Amino acid sequence: MKLLLTSGGISNKSIHDALVDMLDKPIAESSALCISTASYALRNGARLAWSFFNGKDSAPMTELGWKSMGVLELTALPSIGRDRWVPLLEETDVLLVNGGDPLFLNYWMQQSGLAELLPSLKLVYVGMSAGSMIMAPNIGDWFVNWTPPTGGDETLGLVDFAMFPHLEHEMLPYNTMANAEKWAAGMKGPAYAVCDDTAIKVINGAVEVISEGKWKLLKS
Repeated sequence: MKLLLTSGGISNKSIHDALVDMLDKPIAESSALCISTASYALRNGARLAWSFFNGKDSAPMTELGWKSMGVLELTALPSIGRDRWVPLLEETDVLLVNGGDPLFLNYWMQQSGLAELLPSLKLVYVGMSAGSMIMAPNIGDWFVNWTPPTGGDETLGLVDFAMFPHLEHEMLPYNTMANAEKWAAGMKGPAYAVCDDTAIKVINGAVEVISEGKWKLLKS
């Protein structure tokens, strides 16, 4: 599995070009499955999910001209047979995973069984915000809103670094570099602060920052 971990989706040419390179073929020849489970834990979550699916979200993901698209709802997967959805994952080229509440998304990644499958999949995983954050070992107390039954802030741990997304976003006045540094001080491993014009590409453990904006490795 290849990872393209974004803060604000495929927001510029550099990130777009990285995605095409990871796919090894044009987007118009690639199939996508979309996950917006994380959005439902937020206020107006259903509307946020719809804007993501219909391509009217401000962060480009679904509207890039995919050959085919489908919706994978994690909360539904435990109640249906794996033969109904695992083959879809094995055939698709990319997973587009929306933002929202990271711990809610992490919980349903685990409960659905998708988390255990991810490392073996040959697709490109494209996360946005929470969809990227859950790849870390943990997200930090700063981002804990919805609390899982077991508590804590642990996430999937498929990479060894954590992300502070939406750095200095005009709609998120608390996402300052100063607050990102406070967050990073409490993290155990490497920690990045990234703006919406930045993504982190991970292939076979090799990490590369792709940016047309602002980012900083706060803790190595």
